[in-house]
Amino acid sequence: MRGILNVIQERRSSRGPFDPRRPVARRDLEQILEAARWAPTAHNMQNFELVVVDDPALLESMTRLKNPLSMEFIRENYAQLSFSEAELEKRKVGLLAGRFPAAWTNPQATTEELAATERALPTAPTMLFVVHDPTRRAPASEGDFLGAISLGCATENMWLMAETLGIGFHVVSSYAGDAVQEGVRRLLGIPEPLRIVYAIRLGYPPASPGAYPRVRRDLQDFAHHNGYGRHGLTP
Repeated sequence: MRGILNVIQERRSSRGPFDPRRPVARRDLEQILEAARWAPTAHNMQNFELVVVDDPALLESMTRLKNPLSMEFIRENYAQLSFSEAELEKRKVGLLAGRFPAAWTNPQATTEELAATERALPTAPTMLFVVHDPTRRAPASEGDFLGAISLGCATENMWLMAETLGIGFHVVSSYAGDAVQEGVRRLLGIPEPLRIVYAIRLGYPPASPGAYPRVRRDLQDFAHHNGYGRHGLTP
């Protein structure tokens, strides 16, 4: 049994395709959902629903939904990119530009160039749609920041459980976009006022993921002891 810190350190996004011949076993899926069930949520409001989709026809319908790329995403994505591994290691945050189509790394890209990079929405043999219920929030929490934290706790619980089971896990935020969301809501019959926060792809990568530099800030970069600016854990 791996220690919890080791599981946390080895957790990663499985962004590639999953083996279509290996669906997630019912028992494993139940354990992932059970992990979400026991996640801490603000005021114990349990402000989420999870919609499991493994019907091939439904999944195929989702790949036909339009997923327009916004210039806002292009501009903000560009600001967070590193163009070499050395730069990424120095910054300690963000992603490598090579993970994206060239047009996505160019804030001056034309509409035509971006349109040429449009892709079908990613799916997997098993999908989870994380649905937020804004009516179930902690008292006196306008804006529901605590609710967002709760959704993150449920997602992390599921992610760590999937990691222990050897199951690939990939959060897809594209499903929260207005145009895509309305299409998925119709397909799955999700009622108002519930909102899709993101989808999660579950499955088994057909091969081991290639090497990719994983960076994190050092403890002394973000931890402050007995006052802001006293970096690290002082003696």
